[in-house]
Amino acid sequence: MADDKDVLRDVWFGRIPTCFTLNQDEVTEREAEAYYLLLPRVSYLTLVTDKVKKHFLKVMRAEDVEEMWFEYEGTPLKWHYPIGVLFDLHASNSVLPWSISVHFKNFPDRDLLHCPSSSVIEAHFMSSIKEADALKHKSQVVNDMQKKDHKQLWMGLQNDKFDQFWAMNRKLMEYPTEEGGFRYIPFRIYQAMSDRPFIQKLFRPVSPEGNAYTLGDLLKEMYPAAITNDGEQKRYQVVIHGIEPLLETPLQWLSEHLSHPDNFLHICVVPTPSD
Repeated sequence: MADDKDVLRDVWFGRIPTCFTLNQDEVTEREAEAYYLLLPRVSYLTLVTDKVKKHFLKVMRAEDVEEMWFEYEGTPLKWHYPIGVLFDLHASNSVLPWSISVHFKNFPDRDLLHCPSSSVIEAHFMSSIKEADALKHKSQVVNDMQKKDHKQLWMGLQNDKFDQFWAMNRKLMEYPTEEGGFRYIPFRIYQAMSDRPFIQKLFRPVSPEGNAYTLGDLLKEMYPAAITNDGEQKRYQVVIHGIEPLLETPLQWLSEHLSHPDNFLHICVVPTPSD
């Protein structure tokens, strides 16, 4: 893989300043103060909010506490989406800090998966990595890894250890030079204005003639409305890790450098803010 290590590092260490407040419907013994945290974009809400939970439990009675869940402006936040994706999808044009509401009852079963322990997050994370490798290498790389290698990927994410994670993840980003890229690009396109969870189809990084496909090529095929034609007003922003990459960027490069630790390229299409 092309070694743009600074890009990988910048992606890994991206943070979102966040203010957690207890929802007003929760019963407390005294007033709950807000809790501030820098959330890692590449992690998962339920993996990095133990401190938030401890903070609010201090003012609550045990009988009023069920499973913790989060909401932003009326939308329950799916913990199994990476934090950066949740922010880009729901709050990318809002003022920082990101304001998240914390709940301990009335869990919205229709909207959210339960997350009773970190082993559930680990299982979700590893299944995403395996799915991505099936697309990239017909599962050959992930199947050649030992259990301890899988554990190293997970522990790297869980403990925020960039070098530990990338020492192993590097293998998942390699491909034969003559092929010019992965077999297929693992990607998901999320739309802020849609009930559909995301778009995910097969898409190769290189054309039959050997030309590199770009982000623009992918969008033309999967979500043409996101592309602004000449003379049109820009209706959508195409956001990856909080930035709008050029549509001319090769998809293979994006997959190697801007994928989340789960090895998927998560692309958010959000309406352009009206000033």
